[in-house]
Amino acid sequence: MPKGNTIDKGGKPHYRTSRISIIAALGRDNQNNRVIGKDNQLLWHIPDDLKRFKLITFGHPVIMGRKTFESLPENVRPLPGRTNIVITHNPAWSHAGVIAAHSLDEALRKARVLDRREIFICGGTQIYEQAFHLVDRLYLTLIDDEKEGDAHFPPYEKEFTKVISDESREWNGINYRWVTLERT
Repeated sequence: MPKGNTIDKGGKPHYRTSRISIIAALGRDNQNNRVIGKDNQLLWHIPDDLKRFKLITFGHPVIMGRKTFESLPENVRPLPGRTNIVITHNPAWSHAGVIAAHSLDEALRKARVLDRREIFICGGTQIYEQAFHLVDRLYLTLIDDEKEGDAHFPPYEKEFTKVISDESREWNGINYRWVTLERT
């Protein structure tokens, strides 16, 4: 994706749009292959996957819902090295080191001012669903493990078919894949 601004034929600046990406870890439950959490908590804590999350999102704005933000361990809340933008319906909500937004559109506007390259949507389910039609790229961890969950990732298989990368991994007997997909 081209970076920076250009000048259009009329001499006015033309601002390039940031890539909007989702990053998520998905496993299986008795309903489907897209379970992401239960009781507002991640189901898997795979150390290499957490490192990958940090590596990919570091230096970029991350957008998440308030419940997702509050589910983060206190020692990484807000996520260091990233501008944390939290969507909340509570106009009085605030947290040190965090930009509050009251809608996805507002969060994206604030993020685009900060980064013209890539913006990451980090959850939860409602935010993924709201953002899905705007997303260009998915960074997924597909975990070959079944756990009970109450939060699910939206169906993506028909819209995101261009495989950018696919790497098989294993942790404690659990197979998983890091897959990067783009919308086709």
